[in-house]
Amino acid sequence: MACPDSPEAIGDGTPYQGVRRVPPGHALVLRGGSASDGFDRDGRAYGRDGPGGYAASGPYAISNRAEGAYGAAYGDAPYRDAGHGARHTGSRGAGRGGSRDVIGYEPTASLAVAAPQLDPGQAVEGVREALIEAVRVCLAAPRHAPEAEGPGLDPGPVPGMGPAERRAARGAPAAGVGADLSGGSASCTLALLAAGLPGVPGTPLGHGTEAGERLLAVTFNDLATVPGRVREAELERARVIAANPRLHHVVVAAGAEVLSYAALDRGPLTDEPGPTLVSAERHRRRLSAGSADHLVGHGARQVLDAHPARLADLLLDWRRRHLLRPATALARADGPSAHSFFVPFTVYRAARKLARTPYCEGVEAVASKLLDRHFAEADGAEGDGVGGAVGASLAALAWCRPGPAARWLTGEALAEVSVRLETAAARPVLLRRPGERRADAALARHAADHRVFEQAAEIRSHRLHAPFLDNQVVRACRALPEALRVQPGARALVLRAVLAGAGIRDLPPGWGAPSHASHTVAARAGLRHAIDDLIALFDAPLLADAGLVEARVVRKALRAAADGERVPLDGIAELVSTEVWLRRLLARRGTCWTGRAAPRQRAVAGGVVPRPSL
Repeated sequence: MACPDSPEAIGDGTPYQGVRRVPPGHALVLRGGSASDGFDRDGRAYGRDGPGGYAASGPYAISNRAEGAYGAAYGDAPYRDAGHGARHTGSRGAGRGGSRDVIGYEPTASLAVAAPQLDPGQAVEGVREALIEAVRVCLAAPRHAPEAEGPGLDPGPVPGMGPAERRAARGAPAAGVGADLSGGSASCTLALLAAGLPGVPGTPLGHGTEAGERLLAVTFNDLATVPGRVREAELERARVIAANPRLHHVVVAAGAEVLSYAALDRGPLTDEPGPTLVSAERHRRRLSAGSADHLVGHGARQVLDAHPARLADLLLDWRRRHLLRPATALARADGPSAHSFFVPFTVYRAARKLARTPYCEGVEAVASKLLDRHFAEADGAEGDGVGGAVGASLAALAWCRPGPAARWLTGEALAEVSVRLETAAARPVLLRRPGERRADAALARHAADHRVFEQAAEIRSHRLHAPFLDNQVVRACRALPEALRVQPGARALVLRAVLAGAGIRDLPPGWGAPSHASHTVAARAGLRHAIDDLIALFDAPLLADAGLVEARVVRKALRAAADGERVPLDGIAELVSTEVWLRRLLARRGTCWTGRAAPRQRAVAGGVVPRPSL
């Protein structure tokens, strides 16, 4: 919670004692003394007898061709750094004459010499081919037929309800392939590609009268909040796109019962806590109306948009002129103000400062901010009063920064994270450009959140696909020139070119416009609606028992956020989701945790252990 986007603060730790994490872009290799072991160019581990037999993780979320390798977790003794990865000692494999390595296989750009840039047209063509191939693989894979359609599971005829209505009432997804259609550029691109590719994009043969003709497109309509102009425009774009005869459009309307922070008392126990836990009911309602194999546009912003720290990479390459358009767009983002004229100069000054700051000094500066509890810059509010999109971009122009929930952590917890950051700053690391490092960290964080999303919104006989997190798509997006990435509207430009290459050129007006305000409005509305339950949740929180927060401080922040004060809602979601996850972990019972000898014993019988004082 202190620095969720900083690998230096997170390290290889997991919520479970003795279990460590393989970093994204690395592979866990078990060697038996063979000198011929290694990796192929796609990152798959191989040995003397060919591929297979080793545990390899994809660079971020989904492995090559969307097989879902999110990384690996392992238990081991302390390890020491060994160049590109880490060599571990005391492992069981090493005791039998072998060794265990964690090795990075993703190429990294040099800090001194810029990597060769592809032609923009060629790079966009690579993204198009990778994305179409990822969607085609989802369509060509064996269909995931819902178990609820099997014999003996249908409760039988119900007056006024057909088989489809009975299936929807049970919460089972429809057979076939579907996709989100929120009105945004990412979901629209996937829906149109899946519906337009040759093959059987819709319901499989034998299920329904329109077998193999139409793809199920799902749009969520929030009735609990007043839709603004941005959200109304999104719904209108979704309606226009859904007029495609190869799409079967379904609008899921829901009220206050699926707002954020609703139904926190029920839900599955995920592997790790994540902010998706507070909105799991909302996602579950939308996905229950979808298909057994469902495409989502998660990860498009992280793989296509340029992180603000990329501006420093341009300065390192002596390409100052490419900063003009993004800086001017930032000046216009928050509307006219007294500071608009100085925004381009402020952005250039912050990018130049980051380009001239060594990695160790940048990490040590964040460590000192945690000790001093200086979180104004992390909010995007600089000393000169700049806020909004400009302030957020200026705050992101750093090697790392405190998370939105860090302000509510105790001094001892922040001091421990500060010590961890200082240790990481003193450790020799592979030198990388600040924009590349920050973008990779943000993508890895989003990939981890996507895994929590899959588990929290899980529905029986339902499988999610995120083509933008496919390894080949991530690598193709990395090849986009930096000068193209940082331009305003680059994501919409690339996706429009992808659709044009697939023969889809008729898009509704306003397609590709950014839309994040509706999510903030829904989160604040859910917070106001569930404020009493949240206050009761933090009457005696487990986080306070662990020494991470003070209950009084969190309750005050919850009331301030419900009253409409300027409080980072992302930080509130982090605190609530972590508390909910701890309570679900302690309430978990079953033989999978304790064995057959004590089937009803609590999974964590000892409760939360208080943190020792520093």
